[in-house]
Amino acid sequence: MDIKHLTPMLSVTAQLKPTNVAHAAAAGFRSIVCNRPDGESADQPTAAQIGTAAKAAGMGFAYVPAIASALTDADAMAMRNALGNLPGPVLAYCRSGARAEKLAEMAGSFDKGGTTHYDILIVGGGSAGIATAASMLKRRRHIRLAIIEPNEAHYYQPGWTMVGAGVFDSGFTKRAQAALIPHGAEWIKASASAFLPDEKQVILDDGQRLAYGVLVVCPGIMLDWNAIPGLSDALGKDAVTSNYRYDLAPYTNRLVRQFKGGRALFTQPPMPIKCAGAPQKAMYLSCHRWEKSGVLSQSDVQFHSAGAVLFGVADYVPALMDYVERYRINLNFGSKLVEVDGPAKTAIFEQADGDGVKRVAERFDMIHVVPPQVAPDFIRTSPLASASGFVEVDDATLQHARYPDIFALGDACSTSNAKTMAAARKQAPVVAVNALAALDGQAPVAIYDGYGSCPLTVEAGKIVLAEFGYGGNLMPSFPNWLIDGTRPSRLSWLLKDTILPPVYWHGMLKGREWMVKPHMIGAQA
Repeated sequence: MDIKHLTPMLSVTAQLKPTNVAHAAAAGFRSIVCNRPDGESADQPTAAQIGTAAKAAGMGFAYVPAIASALTDADAMAMRNALGNLPGPVLAYCRSGARAEKLAEMAGSFDKGGTTHYDILIVGGGSAGIATAASMLKRRRHIRLAIIEPNEAHYYQPGWTMVGAGVFDSGFTKRAQAALIPHGAEWIKASASAFLPDEKQVILDDGQRLAYGVLVVCPGIMLDWNAIPGLSDALGKDAVTSNYRYDLAPYTNRLVRQFKGGRALFTQPPMPIKCAGAPQKAMYLSCHRWEKSGVLSQSDVQFHSAGAVLFGVADYVPALMDYVERYRINLNFGSKLVEVDGPAKTAIFEQADGDGVKRVAERFDMIHVVPPQVAPDFIRTSPLASASGFVEVDDATLQHARYPDIFALGDACSTSNAKTMAAARKQAPVVAVNALAALDGQAPVAIYDGYGSCPLTVEAGKIVLAEFGYGGNLMPSFPNWLIDGTRPSRLSWLLKDTILPPVYWHGMLKGREWMVKPHMIGAQA
């Protein structure tokens, strides 16, 4: 086969034979489009024969016949719909390949300059990106939508705390990205490297340009492990661990299980970080295991936070302080981790005192570290960035402050809410309806209220379910008689342990907006 690559997701070729289909699948194509009407020549395989071979190879197939000398707008629309509904990369064919290429151009799939066009382009295929794409396609399945995401694996990151506690197996939190891309979305397996908002284009790491009608930016936050000298080299050995990495959460579990007493340090960097309660979750669950095994009485547990308070919403602090006292945890606020010496099992902290800032060395028998977190480099240096480095958006509509055809959500946007999975789940439907409105040339139609949730695992079997919005306003999802979020609850543990994982995989990522329907502007609260 002589294949001509038009874009990373679309190629064309001359007439296929059924025997060519398996080779196309082996080359990485996931779908085939036939643009040649049956019966153009006597020796031509029928579309049904190619379709049968495609099905046998596990590929998608669409028959979009068109007459080479009389291509119409209806042909272009049929081609556009086929490409929008088939998993990519797609291989289209006709007699010579020229007709398929022309149809793809008419459908707006690319131009002669090599730029592919999409109605909706999403940067980031994590929780926020997949959920937003799914919500959009539930509402308008024929839009041309693509997701830019380089990673082949997708992770349920809230589960890593439970992996570190020995409750979940790490494999429970990992699935293949290809299996999660919503039907009708194209997966562009690449990284975005730059934005050209005035030209409505995104540049990929290989130099390819993609054009969009509306852009959604949600690549997450960057964990800056190298910001702390010595940390990267020590991770996964020397009793240095972190639940913020898939491969390290099992090491946390091992360290906690094997801990025989001594000094255990838990750190929290300056804000912003994703899931601000996670540093404490690891500490409380570890202490509970040591309490049960009789090791806690022989342990010096220290919490070192660069912040000034235990938790940012005061209503939840009393319940947390009960556990701090129960576990005899030594709290150190304004204490920032700045260096780790793994072999010497020593951590260096900067702490403010009356004479300025002093450096304090603490030896440890185990340390759980949460790294500093910043906006990804290609966001921070782009025209989309706010002063904080994150994508500058309106707190309510999630629309960019200067570019009305751009939206952002999740950990990469500048909103002041807590950066949690629950926040992304609530934001995704809002961005979905507002981005579709922008595609139609309309103003935003829905608003986000700042909702976020942090299930604080204070012991195995009990959780303080913190739910709050902008300004720290409490926003409980359940009546107080069922779950009082300010007190530890067994029902909240059941929610995190049993209910939320399937809600994530089978609800949020499928566009099912259970309890997170977008609040439309002008609607009653």
